[in-house]
Amino acid sequence: MREASPRHSLIRALLLGTWLLAVTLLAGLVQQALAGFALAAALALIWMSWSMHRLRCLPTPGFAPSAPPTPSGHDPRRVRRLAAQFRALRNAVAALPDAVVLLDEHCHALWFNPASDALLGLRRPRELRCDLRERLRGTLIGDWLAAGASEPLHDMPAPHDAQRRLSLSLIPVGATQRLLLARDISTLARLEQMRRDFVANVSHELRTPLTVIHGYLELLDPEDVPQLAGVLGDMRAQSKRMAQIVEDLLTLSRLETQSGASEEPVAMAPLLATLRREAEALSQGRHRITLEVETPANLFGSLKDLHSACSNLVSNAVRYTPSGGSIRIRWQQLEDGSGAFSVIDTGYGIPAHHISRLTERFYRVSSSRSRDSGGTGLGLSIVKHALSMHQARIEIRSEPGQGSTFTALFPAARMLLPGASDNATPRG
Repeated sequence: MREASPRHSLIRALLLGTWLLAVTLLAGLVQQALAGFALAAALALIWMSWSMHRLRCLPTPGFAPSAPPTPSGHDPRRVRRLAAQFRALRNAVAALPDAVVLLDEHCHALWFNPASDALLGLRRPRELRCDLRERLRGTLIGDWLAAGASEPLHDMPAPHDAQRRLSLSLIPVGATQRLLLARDISTLARLEQMRRDFVANVSHELRTPLTVIHGYLELLDPEDVPQLAGVLGDMRAQSKRMAQIVEDLLTLSRLETQSGASEEPVAMAPLLATLRREAEALSQGRHRITLEVETPANLFGSLKDLHSACSNLVSNAVRYTPSGGSIRIRWQQLEDGSGAFSVIDTGYGIPAHHISRLTERFYRVSSSRSRDSGGTGLGLSIVKHALSMHQARIEIRSEPGQGSTFTALFPAARMLLPGASDNATPRG
């Protein structure tokens, strides 16, 4: 049977609406004219609205659906396309060598890929919906998750294989879910260890011959061979510089392989006095050096490593401040209880684009100036590693031509307050 066109349906709806209007108006004559008219208008409006809605739902001329709709009203072709896209995405994530775990707000594993078995020991379907904090309890990764996982983890042992090294990060997904990513960095860790071992071994091997060469150069008297006085001076300076590079490499190697700072009270007053004497000896009267001690608080940590970090900051200020400039060494406790060791100079200053790279090994803002000053290019890298062992960080502010401020910020937990016992331990 031929279906009515949209035009015919509209005409039929209008005729039916007119008929309803006439009937209700007639009813109004029997009862009350005004009430009958209102009822007629309402019924006609309802019917015409419903008819127009049906007309809008009809397909336009020339349009034919690719397939009949499902009982729920969805286009099957669109459903199949979305399903294919979902399968492709799932297969891509499953093929990743990294572990990917989708967590809800309670740290329950909603889904994970096959690599999560090899890296984290998660098995389907037993550990779907498990609390990952409980599943990994007693491991460094479990402790990290329980603490909120606010910062990425680098070079951590896998839960079931200590020889496998992982890096982990937690990424927010939507309002309540998070994505745990774990990557196997065992090969990178082995290469890094090989590099450290090589640097340490070469540095040890170079130390002895350099000491011998420097010793013989010291025995030579320039007055005996005046024509070689300049050459001997250069040889002595360069052998001394090479010996300092070797010592810095050995210090850096030790800091990199050291698990953590020793926990002992470090008296800051004697350390600060030593730093001032070293600065004055290096300056040889060319700078105005002042010491500002604004708190009697001491620190928990390693005296050797703290001296190494602070001494490098002070010596850098002396080397890169022209004669006549000033250098301030300051120790203070901030309002939040943390400690701040600052070195403020009126030196050359550092352009902003260099600051983020200053703690890299051998990075130099000006190669010629560094050579002239006698720096090795390793000082700030040593500072960074020594502070990291104390859960501290370095903050650098500088303006070319105005000078620089290098500040070592120590957490409040490492501050030893006046009157506290020498046998106390860090808080937190």
